[in-house]
This record gives sequence, structure tokens and C-alpha cells, in this order.
Amino acid sequence: MAESAVRPIATGENLLPLATGIVAQALRAGASDAEVTIREGDEFSTTVRMGEVETLKESGSRGVGLRVLLQADNGYRVASTSSSDFTPEGIEHLVRGAVALAQVASVDPFAGLPDPAEFGQLSGDLGLCHDDVYSLPIEERIAWARRAEAAALAVDARLLNSDGGSFDAATGHRIFANSRGFSGQYRSSYCSIAVSPIAQSANGEMQRDYWWSQARAFRDLEDPESVGREAARRTLRMLGARRVPTQQAPVVFAPEVARGLVGAVFDAASGDAIYRGASIFTGKLGEAIAHPSVTIVDDGTIPGGFGTSPFDGEGLPSRRTVIVEGGILRSYVLNTYTGRKLGMKSTGNAGRGLAGNPYTAAGNLYLEPGAPSAQEILRGVPRGLYVTRLLGQGVNLVTGDYSRGAAGLWIENGELTFPVQEITIAGNLKEMLRNIAAIGSDLVFRSSAVAPTLRIDGMTIAGE
Repeated sequence: MAESAVRPIATGENLLPLATGIVAQALRAGASDAEVTIREGDEFSTTVRMGEVETLKESGSRGVGLRVLLQADNGYRVASTSSSDFTPEGIEHLVRGAVALAQVASVDPFAGLPDPAEFGQLSGDLGLCHDDVYSLPIEERIAWARRAEAAALAVDARLLNSDGGSFDAATGHRIFANSRGFSGQYRSSYCSIAVSPIAQSANGEMQRDYWWSQARAFRDLEDPESVGREAARRTLRMLGARRVPTQQAPVVFAPEVARGLVGAVFDAASGDAIYRGASIFTGKLGEAIAHPSVTIVDDGTIPGGFGTSPFDGEGLPSRRTVIVEGGILRSYVLNTYTGRKLGMKSTGNAGRGLAGNPYTAAGNLYLEPGAPSAQEILRGVPRGLYVTRLLGQGVNLVTGDYSRGAAGLWIENGELTFPVQEITIAGNLKEMLRNIAAIGSDLVFRSSAVAPTLRIDGMTIAGE
């Protein structure tokens, strides 16, 4: 098997001048303002199942997106186009298409680029890109996936099968420029290892679970054996799962599922939902919406964070925004458009694809940790559910109604006793936030949205 280059495929040479040149070309073609996004990247992925290579992929991609604005009497007409054709003819077609589309678009009084005084970007090394994600030859990357799977299957004779072990690596390069004087670029990388074993009991019952490690740099990945053993532990503990009677009881969310609640708070505080009146937080700024122990932060400046970037999708510097502080809703999360709709300033939360308008995106979103350990929280529960897996979406941001399929472990007298599945947990997000009884100290940034162990009292567990 041939060894791939240890350096990423995409180099990013001359792409910033290309972006600014496309902006100038759009203005010459009649645009009042223009924004250009260029993204290039490469990725490697392999999956090994029962020791054999099942998938092996290495690819590179590059694309350019143009958004143009034509000024009208009471706003702007806006349109966007995208392409993977970087030839002069391809760029000319991109520009002509965007301007032609904008000429027939409706006028939006809230559209428009940010004020130039708002532009900026974080300086210094944010630790986002590490070339060592490609430091392993292909054979060793496959070997890492094999090692993770083998370590999982070796834990117990009941681990008879596997959904596979995987190793992934990628690098990316983002360039952004607009007609108001902003231009910037940055590179990023990540690599990950994961495994999902399948256990089977003597009576034929089967369970699967998984575990993973992800990092910006290869040197920060957990070793494959520890990932495999943890995946095995999580899978084996679910053997013999059963339903429990319908009841109201405390629910303890493991960190990997608690982060979904933090994401729901972000979505409810998003300017898109607020200006439409489609959120439980509409009109609630400055009011208590959660237990006083709750502080939720969105921070795009954390060095090495999976949600870190020097600037957002509109060229505003990334920043730290406290959404909830001491239970009080302190800020909505906004891009320029939603901010104008609400008469507010952007919070630097603009996300961007190659085509389309900016959307609202999180940086590193987290619930600030508390003092007790996860074990201490569990010991404080006389009878309840420890949730390790959730199914479905289940959050209505308009009403706050919350209902999710769930699986996990039953708690009796502070101890984990038996596995539970085929149940539903339900409540209302407004009440759930107020009924948070404990927040753990075990906050680990395994992704861009994270939370520690979380106990919520008074939820309905629907089972038998």
C-alpha cells in the first residue's frame, strides 16, 4: 500500500489575493458590496471491522463562494453563488451569476455588511493547526484503528462483534475577504480515533456503545488501547437492560448527553429564534431563566478549542459571550443581521458556508463546572436515572417541551444498579433549567459544545 504525503494536500498559496481580487471584480460588475469565502482542505479516513480494512479514503477539496449586495432605496438585494472552478472563466461565471441573481432578489431593509469599525481578528497562535495529524504513514493509521478495536474486543468474551474502529485526520484552510476592507485567513486541523464494539449475552441479547478521542494535534490523542477499553466498558454495562415503571425522579445526565441541553439553550438564545418570537427566551433578557448555579458561556477564543477561530463568518473578531450568568439570561447570540433585527450589535457569532447568508454559530459552548464530582452527584440520588444515551431531537424551543428516548443505568441509594433502555424522559426546558440540582466538576472539552455531569430533579421517566 502506498504511503501518502505527510503534509496536507491543500497549500492555500495565493488564495488571499484571489479572494480580494474576486471582491474587486464583483464591484466592477455592479455590486455595491461583496464578500468572498474560500475553503480548501483534505481528509483521511479509515474504518477497520474485525481486523479487516472496510473503508479507506483520502481526498482533497476546494471551493469559493461569493455573496453580493446591490443597494436599493430602503435596503439591499442579496444573492450568492459558489463554485469549485478556480479558472478565470469559472470566476467570471461566478461573479456574473451572483450579480444577476441579486438583481431579481427582494429588497431586505436589514441586509448589509457590518460597519468597518467592527472588523478585526485575534492575533497570535491560537493552536488550531498541527501538521502532525498526518505524521503517521497510512499503514500506521490503519494500525491505530485496529489497535482500538482489538483492545475493545479483548476485554471480555461477550464482545463478539464490532461496528468498527476508525482513524480520521483532516486539515483545512479558510480565507475570507469583503469590500469593506477586511481580509483574513487561518488553518485548522484535527484527528480522531473511535471504536464501537458489540456485546452479546448468553441469551442472545446484543448491545453496542462507543468511545472516541479527538484532538487538534496527533500528539494529544488518547492511545487506542485506552479508547478501546472504555468503549468495551460502556458496551458491557448495558447488557441485561430493561424498562422501569413510569415515574417522576431525578435524572443525571452524563457529560456526553448533558451537552445537548447546553446546545438547546444556545438555540433558544439565538437571534434567529428571538426575532421570530419562536423561543422561550424572547423578551427574557435580564431575567432569571435557570437555577443560580447555572452559567453558560460561548467562547471562540480558547486556544486549541474545537470552536475557536480568529474571526467569525463576517470578519468580526471572535469573543467570549456569557449567555447565562448565575441563572440570569445575560445575552442573546447574534450575527449582524439578527442583531439589526433586534436593534442590537453582533456578538461575533456569524457562521458561514460557501453559499447563502451568514447564520448563527457557536464557538466553544460550555456549562461552567461546579464543585461535586460525578460520583458525589450519583451518591446524592436515592432513586433515579443516569442517562448515557439519548434518541431523537425532542426540544420545542417555542414551548420548551422536552421529550427524548433514553438509555442508561438505574440509580438506587446512590449506586448504579442495572441498565435501562426503551424509556422516554420528558419535561419542559424552562422547568428543567430551574430544577438543576447539581453540576459536576468533570468538564472536559472533547468537542466544541460540552458540559459536565448534570442532575435535574422532577423529570418524568416513561417506561412500563
